[in-house]
Amino acid sequence: MTLSPSSVADEHKSRPRKRNQAIGATIRVFRHRLGMIGGTVMVLLVLAAVLAPVISPHSPFEINYESFLQPPSWTHPFGTDELGRDILTRVLYGSQASLQVMAISIIGALLIGSAVGVISGYFGGWLDEILMRIVDGLLSFPAIVLALAIVAALGPSLTNAIIAIAIVNVPDFARLVRGQVIAIRSFEYVQAAKAIGLSPVRLMWRHVWPSVRGSVIIYSTLKAAQAIITESALSFLGLGVQPPQPTWGSMLSTAMRYGDQWWMSVFPGLAIFVTVLALNLLGDALRDVLDATTR
Repeated sequence: MTLSPSSVADEHKSRPRKRNQAIGATIRVFRHRLGMIGGTVMVLLVLAAVLAPVISPHSPFEINYESFLQPPSWTHPFGTDELGRDILTRVLYGSQASLQVMAISIIGALLIGSAVGVISGYFGGWLDEILMRIVDGLLSFPAIVLALAIVAALGPSLTNAIIAIAIVNVPDFARLVRGQVIAIRSFEYVQAAKAIGLSPVRLMWRHVWPSVRGSVIIYSTLKAAQAIITESALSFLGLGVQPPQPTWGSMLSTAMRYGDQWWMSVFPGLAIFVTVLALNLLGDALRDVLDATTR
């Protein structure tokens, strides 16, 4: 199909409009009470992770036997661990691994799962049956059990933790997108686009995907919170990021052996709690702003 000059001009005009819509949606999210709280906390967490070497005067790996197991003080606001390492520093550096695993794994799961869902829902038939049986097979395992099995097979590391969490979340995105695409493909505007000869790829990208994009973005914030918990669980069991690299989960695992030193478990646990809560608040705000039926 050959595009006319007018259609090309309309396409170029739509790009600034889409950018303006994205900027407007972002502003509305941060004006939302829940979105302002969740978004501000997440921005601060990202800044803390990026600026960890600047914020903390200590090294996350420096061992100091003269200050081991000290409670919170002016010198060490979160106290020290069994090797005299500053816990505030390790919490800040631990956020780097946790946020990295969360972001990469959820983006990967979103892209792969959405592609599978769109293709399966749009074409249907035998292709839909094959893809959905694979998805059902993955969904038959509890998420944490499947993640543990994948990491145990691949070996404990940051990269393998990302791969495991991404694979665990792909079926959820695929199911969500497929269900919406099945409903959307019968709409008149989709049938009209098909009638004028648009290719399936262009039709899915220009007319089907934008209709499900909002729900996927909302859902990704909820899955991001689950990814933080899954990564912490893997590190807690020694199957995630390996020592001496600090992570919130591994810090909680170490704190179990020192039950009287409450600060060793409280502050890493509080970091997980605050991050998960902020992501859920941000998801609620995105739902109110992006969900067409709510608006």
